[in-house]
Amino acid sequence: MQRFTPCLGVIIGNRDFFPDKLVGEARADLTKLFKELGIDAVMLSPEETKLGGVETHADARKCAELFRRHRDRINGVLVCLPNFGDEKGVADTLKLSELRVPVLVQGYPDELDKLDVVRRRDSFCGKISACNNLRQAGIPYTLTTKHVVHPFDASFRADLSRFLAVCRVVAGLRHARLGAVGARPGAFNTVRYSEKILERSGISVTTIDLSEILGQAAKLGETHARVTAKVDEIRAYANATAVPPAKLVQMARLGVALDDYVAANQLDATAIQCWNSLQQNHGCNVCTSMSMMSQAMLPSACEVDVTGVLTMYAMQLASGSPSALVDWNNNYGADDDKCVLFHCGNWAKSFLPDIKVLNAPILGSTLGIENTYGALDGRTPASPLTYGRISTDDTAGKIRVYVGEGALTNDELKTFGNRAVAHVPKLQKLMRYICREGFEHHVVMNASRTADVLAEACERYLGWSVYHHERAEE
Repeated sequence: MQRFTPCLGVIIGNRDFFPDKLVGEARADLTKLFKELGIDAVMLSPEETKLGGVETHADARKCAELFRRHRDRINGVLVCLPNFGDEKGVADTLKLSELRVPVLVQGYPDELDKLDVVRRRDSFCGKISACNNLRQAGIPYTLTTKHVVHPFDASFRADLSRFLAVCRVVAGLRHARLGAVGARPGAFNTVRYSEKILERSGISVTTIDLSEILGQAAKLGETHARVTAKVDEIRAYANATAVPPAKLVQMARLGVALDDYVAANQLDATAIQCWNSLQQNHGCNVCTSMSMMSQAMLPSACEVDVTGVLTMYAMQLASGSPSALVDWNNNYGADDDKCVLFHCGNWAKSFLPDIKVLNAPILGSTLGIENTYGALDGRTPASPLTYGRISTDDTAGKIRVYVGEGALTNDELKTFGNRAVAHVPKLQKLMRYICREGFEHHVVMNASRTADVLAEACERYLGWSVYHHERAEE
C-alpha cells in the first residue's frame, strides 16, 4: 500500500526584463511556507540557474532533469510566478520531466505603489499566458482561488491543502490494488464492473475464491495465538458482550485469514462476498472484520462492490479519514431533502460512537440469526458529509463519477444496523440523476467536505466523467 509523503516539485518562473530579485524572494517565501506546513520541495538552487528560477530552455532542461531524478518522491508541481515568467520555460519543464502529476499555478499580486519598472511583477498577466501554454501542450493544471495571491495569504494555504489532497487521490488511484473476495451475490447485478476499464487507469484487481479464505480460516485452531489475539482485538474494538464465545472465535479466524490475504497481495482495499456463503459455510458475518480494516485505513466493502470500495479509497485519500459504503435506503418522512443511509452493517467505528457487535436481523430471517453474529449496530451522529460513487460504464468504455456534499443530522431514527440521516440539498434532483444514469444503489460517505478535491482529481487528472451535484459557484 502506497504511503503519501507531501513533496512538491517547484518551478519558479522568470522573465529577464522583470526584476530578478523577485525570484529569490519567492524562493525564500516558499521555503519558509513549506517548512511550516511540513512539505518537502524539489527545486533548482541559485547555483544551478539564476536565483534558482526557470527562464530559458536550458533552465527548463535542468529543472526537468532534477524532477526526473526525484520522480518517485514528487506528488505534484507548483508553478510559482513572482513576475510575468516565461511561459515556454514552464511548459517545457513539465513536458520534459514527464511526471504526469497534478500542477498548481500561482502568481504573485502586484502592489499599487510598486508598479514602476524596478518593482512591477505583471504576474496577473503572466499567469494567463502560462495557463494558455499548458493548455496548448495538453498539460492539466489546477488554479488558485484568487487569480493572484501571495504564498502567505490564508486562501493560498487552503488552496495548497486542497491541492495536496488532489495529489493524494491521483497518486493513490493510479496505483490502487483492490482485492475481490468471492463472487458477487447472485441477486446483485448492480455491483458488476469492468476490470479492464479500471486497468486502463492503473487500478488492478486481485481476485480470490471465498472458499480459499474460509479454508485458511478453518485451519486455525481456537487456541492459535493469532486467533486469541484477534478475539482480544475485536473485544477492544467494539462492545461484543452479546456475541457467543464460539462466534467470536469464528469471526477471529476469518479476520486473520483476511489479514493474511491483504498483506500477501499488498492490497489497498477489499470487496468481500458477505452473503450467503459466509453464513452457510462459516457461520458468522464478516462485517466486524471489514469495519476494523476500514478503520485501519484499509477500506472494505460488502457484496463484492469493487468500484464501491474504490470510491471508499478515493474519499479516504481526499480526507485522510475512513469512509463507509452505504445504501441510499429510505426516504425520511415527507422531507424531500433528507434520507436514511443504512447497511446491516460494516461501517468503521469512527462513524459509530455507540458501536456494538450483534447479529443481522434481515439476513438472519433466511440464513438463521445464529449464523449472522458479527454485524455491527450503531447510529452515526451529526457531521459534515461528502458522498459519491465511482462506476465503470462498460458499454461506453469509461469511468463515471458523481460527488456532492451535505450533512449527517441528529434527526430521530428508530431502526437497527448501521444507520444515519442525511441532508442533501436538492436530493430529488440527485435521485433523478442516479436513476436516469443507472448508477448503483450503493453510495460512499465520508465525514468531510472534499467533493471539490474528488471532482478535480477524477475529472482533470484522471480523465473520468464527473457530475458534481450542486457544486458551489466558482
